[in-house]
Amino acid sequence: MNKSVLIIAFMVVFAVACGKGGAETGGADAAYVAEIEAWRVGRLERLRAADGYLTLAGLFWLSDITTRFGSAADNAIVFPPSAAEHIGEFEMTDEGVLMTVFPGGDVQHDGEPVESILMHDDTTETPVTVSSGSLAWVVISRAGMIGVRLRDFNHPALAALPSIPHFDINADWRVEGVLKLFDEPRIMNVGTVIEGLGYNPESPGVVAFEIDGESYELEAYSSGERLFFVFGDRSSGRDTYGAGRFVYAARPGEDGKTVLDFNKAYNPPCAFGDFSTCPVASPQNRLPIRVEAGEKFVPALHVGSLTSH
Repeated sequence: MNKSVLIIAFMVVFAVACGKGGAETGGADAAYVAEIEAWRVGRLERLRAADGYLTLAGLFWLSDITTRFGSAADNAIVFPPSAAEHIGEFEMTDEGVLMTVFPGGDVQHDGEPVESILMHDDTTETPVTVSSGSLAWVVISRAGMIGVRLRDFNHPALAALPSIPHFDINADWRVEGVLKLFDEPRIMNVGTVIEGLGYNPESPGVVAFEIDGESYELEAYSSGERLFFVFGDRSSGRDTYGAGRFVYAARPGEDGKTVLDFNKAYNPPCAFGDFSTCPVASPQNRLPIRVEAGEKFVPALHVGSLTSH
């Protein structure tokens, strides 16, 4: 745990111990409040990291034609003004995306100037990242679609998001669930925010749980040693992000039991900008109640596009 997380955890424990947290924390004990507050600090740090979602500055889908890019308006792909006016071009080949850099394009790979490079995409064992000034980009592959994802390490979003609004911490939203396995794992067809692009995770089954004596189920997706959930509820599009929120749970053992902690429900990356391929909650994962826990959404969180493309 880093220093900032330790400081925030100590402050929360102290406040609750002094009787300052009761109304805002739903009666949760000090240790649990400290856990959630520390998780929130770590969440914001991950968003703001160099590889976090707040540095995303562009997502450009490629076609079979050669595509020129740079900051000038006459490019097919327009980068932010800090880039050279005409950097180079992308060409689709059988081996991958070939990037050719024009004279003065000023592009580096592993600290060395680039004139031409085959950019293996992010699903391969050797993805290629190139950079120019504060910008960096990589080729991505999603369901047969090939694109260029751009990052700006001086992105205004880093300063525009000092915090994320949350519901009050309430331990009642930490619920025990039971994984009900399908006869065989199923490949699900889940929509995304990108038209024509699907998300096809493997699902081992559904997790059943109770809230206020009522029974509910959520479709679970496999994610290593954890289960991943994309869910919506009656707060979606009002207090929370309309496409749904994400939450993880530990993959259960033989007893099938796990814990869904909705205080750790968080906004998908598309809540912060236009350049992510996030899944949306399926009809099966739209809960008929308000889940008043976890991250909220306000339009100011969404920085949107800073480039024309």
